[in-house]
Amino acid sequence: MNDKQRFQLAAVESLAGGGEASLAAAAAQALAASLDVRTVVLVEGISDQVALQALAARRGRDLAAEGIAVVPMGGARSIRRFLELFGPRGLDVRLAGLCDAGEEGDIRRGLERAGLGSNLSRGDMEALGFYVCVADLEDELIRCLGAAAVEQVVEAQGELGPFRTFQQQPAWQGRSNQEQLRRFIGTHSGRKIRYGRLLVDALNLASVPRPLDRVLAHM
Repeated sequence: MNDKQRFQLAAVESLAGGGEASLAAAAAQALAASLDVRTVVLVEGISDQVALQALAARRGRDLAAEGIAVVPMGGARSIRRFLELFGPRGLDVRLAGLCDAGEEGDIRRGLERAGLGSNLSRGDMEALGFYVCVADLEDELIRCLGAAAVEQVVEAQGELGPFRTFQQQPAWQGRSNQEQLRRFIGTHSGRKIRYGRLLVDALNLASVPRPLDRVLAHM
């Protein structure tokens, strides 16, 4: 490991370590996988990292060999600190990113404060390599696959029974299957991370959610 890598790892562990230890480990692992990181893709959490890496693998890309690290930030509000490290005033590597619609404003402000533009529109953000999921990546994947196909994935994991029980909860009765599936998958981080990969593996590669497809193409 060279001095640049040591600095990257120490810095990312410091940034992510203020939140959850697993985030620091995932960020450090992403950087350590490549001998020479030239592109950093900033995502909100580990489930987004796993999904993007799974799509890259399905398309025959070796991100580490290409010098690309997908780094989870532990939430969009952390982007300012990550841009200070990786942006034009820091290591100045090539950047890209993925965020949820609810966090678009945080990402926009972070990019502007890092000197990457002003009064950025969503189109401007996309030109910089940052794409917005509506409402989040799980929602994008569920809509793309369809609720029936997602239920098949849930059933293959032996979790259709718990999902049916979840559907009977008063707060979720009468909601669409898509809404119910999104909430069920997101009820705890371990399930969300696991299904990030599983749903990508179930995709028809001719029909991939636009934000996921475009951020990979941008890299």
